[in-house]
Amino acid sequence: MHSPLRLDCFLGSIATIKHKWVRGICADINNPAAARTSISPSLLSAKTGVDVVQFGMREQAMSSSPSTYKRGLEGVIMDHTRISDVDPASATLIYRGYNISDLVQKSTFEETAYLLLHGQLPNQEELTKFQQELVKHRPISKSLRKTIESFPRQGHPQAHPMDRLKAAVSALALEEPPDILNDNSHDANVSKATRLIAKLPTIIAAIHRSSQGKKPIPPKAELSHAENFLYMLTGRKPDPYIARVFDKTLIAYGDHGFNASTTAARVTASTQSDLYSAVASAIGTLKGPLHGGANEQVMRMLMEIDRQPGASPAEKAERWVMDALARKKTIMGFGHREYKNGDPRATILLREAQEVAVMEREMGKKGKQLPPNVDYPIGYLYHMLGLPLELYTPIFALGRVSGWVSHVTELHDNNRLYRPKADYQGERGKAYIDLQQRS
Repeated sequence: MHSPLRLDCFLGSIATIKHKWVRGICADINNPAAARTSISPSLLSAKTGVDVVQFGMREQAMSSSPSTYKRGLEGVIMDHTRISDVDPASATLIYRGYNISDLVQKSTFEETAYLLLHGQLPNQEELTKFQQELVKHRPISKSLRKTIESFPRQGHPQAHPMDRLKAAVSALALEEPPDILNDNSHDANVSKATRLIAKLPTIIAAIHRSSQGKKPIPPKAELSHAENFLYMLTGRKPDPYIARVFDKTLIAYGDHGFNASTTAARVTASTQSDLYSAVASAIGTLKGPLHGGANEQVMRMLMEIDRQPGASPAEKAERWVMDALARKKTIMGFGHREYKNGDPRATILLREAQEVAVMEREMGKKGKQLPPNVDYPIGYLYHMLGLPLELYTPIFALGRVSGWVSHVTELHDNNRLYRPKADYQGERGKAYIDLQQRS
């Protein structure tokens, strides 16, 4: 494991900033246009004729008034779901009715993936069968392995691991017979979902090793989902404690309401496209630094803070924070559009980070004005576990795929095309000018 950076001192330094200053440095997703008017879904529906509960194929005219739309779809109810729910008021997250803190502490990734996909916690027989299915489908074909090995290696030209992952998932879809690939029935989607959950760790590990000129390591049937991934990175069986901590992060990443990548998956699926296409859309969305890429940016930020001049970690953090405020620089890992009173996943995983790093001081008490989100402790945890920085976002996908495929399955079971309206603010009534007459 790596030497710890002082996570706690950075939290303490953030807490010294006045609230009105803190609001100004949130990520763009937490800093919506000041002129936007907040209205309830029912009022939006009444004013515009747009059904915000099933935001689909309605053709009623939408008012062009800026008070009747939500930039970034903030607060807009797009659809029904029974998979997960984010409650900002109580700072809670539930999967299928179960609190995330209970699942992280008591469950496993395999059990949680079954819950998300099938709608209930498995009994022992169901869990054993599901685990056996995952193990069965872990290996990837020789042709897919060759495709992965053909990707550009690190250096020049350099391909981002998420771009490689997106390409690999698209290539994996080509291995499905067309009649199965395009079968969006419930049972067909569950089968494809199970296979994709099983194969994604193998694909990500193969991408990482091939980018370094190394041969992929085949999966081991006797290892758990988390253990097997860590094993395929190095060829060494991981310490049980490290594997369990890693497993908890995958559970925390499992699902999170209609986040950006899940929404992308649902939009693609709503066109009746296949599950693999929807997941590829989600992977492309997750790559962004304001979404899945944030955990990687958190670690880069902490490394930058650690390089600051100063006699103590607290001084380094204070200098960096004040400079970031002055330059209105985004501080990654803090603030969240949904959670104003703290991210419950961050609360849970900060405890794990504290244990792994053997922290001396209690963390988080002074971070109330801008509490950390899940990317902060996970980025730190992955550093402590010795995981390569470039793998942080693909690992996010490794956990979140269980949520993506569950949402695609849910939507296809009762599908409606997502077709929102736009508030057009361009010109109208312009006369066409022949090419020869244009200046």
